[in-house]
Amino acid sequence: MKKKKIPMRMCTGCLEMKPKKELIRIVKTPDGNVVVDTTGKQSGRGAYICRNKECLEKSFKTKKLNKSLNTAISDEIYNKLRDEVLDAE
Repeated sequence: MKKKKIPMRMCTGCLEMKPKKELIRIVKTPDGNVVVDTTGKQSGRGAYICRNKECLEKSFKTKKLNKSLNTAISDEIYNKLRDEVLDAE
């Protein structure tokens, strides 16, 4: 039986490759809005973050999310991500 390939994505905080299902996806939609994608299937430019506080804080400080999505990330999105990470821990 053939093994199913597990999609891997890079965390913008720790820069480690991890399975896609373990990460939180942030999307810049075609109309320019930035949202947290809970389904993982929303169209647009995506970036991924681990579900731990250290990676999230590191990504904020180095502005990796801003660079990945080519746009400024609002505090509202950061707060939503923080809530999501704290819920996961």
